[in-house]
Amino acid sequence: MNTPDQNLWLGLSDEAQQALKTRAYGGEAAVEAGKLIASDRAAWIPGVEIFARTIYPQRHRGSFGEFARREEGVCAKIGFWPRQWAAARMFAQTAKGFHIHPPSVPEGTKPADWFQRLFVAEAGNYALRRYEEEQWDMMFIVQGVAEMILREARASLPVRAMRFIIDGDNHRSSNNVGVIIPPGVAHAIRVEGSEDLIMVYGTSTSFRPEFEGRIASEVETATLPESWQKFLDQ
Repeated sequence: MNTPDQNLWLGLSDEAQQALKTRAYGGEAAVEAGKLIASDRAAWIPGVEIFARTIYPQRHRGSFGEFARREEGVCAKIGFWPRQWAAARMFAQTAKGFHIHPPSVPEGTKPADWFQRLFVAEAGNYALRRYEEEQWDMMFIVQGVAEMILREARASLPVRAMRFIIDGDNHRSSNNVGVIIPPGVAHAIRVEGSEDLIMVYGTSTSFRPEFEGRIASEVETATLPESWQKFLDQ
């Protein structure tokens, strides 16, 4: 067996050795959603909500899990209930690149001033939110495991990112959660594991194609990662 001071990769070509990187086995960048709920919310992106769900097993039949209640919990607190519900399926090993919905800013108001009022100065005044004028998302994973990545993109707010794992109803755990995403926050989803992902989501407005902005979404059409193709072309 090779010892640590030997070149383990001596048998590879020079090109392969130069391209090679060894994996550092350690903590993943994504955290479990259940742990995120218990963390300090001061580090969260303003307006993002992550709330726990309980999935009840029904032996020999399946399971039962509520999404949310309009008059209770987070929905009642922030005064948000979707106008439209939809479902989406993502095949295993696929991803949905960063996309974003435009925030609505009152006429005559600077975006930076508006967001400071909405999420800082009057953060608890949920009546200010313009749910009917902009698309807020409420997402649930009912099958599979998803990695969700959020990134702040609104003017004047601190640039923050959140990256976490959500388990579908068929994987009962503390990671069975619902997620509310404000407009102006870019979000991407990757399917973890070998099963298809099924999600149900509600939006504060009816579907409008012009509200769907794409950022760094080439993962949806790319055939191979650039680094893979570069290695193949050597």
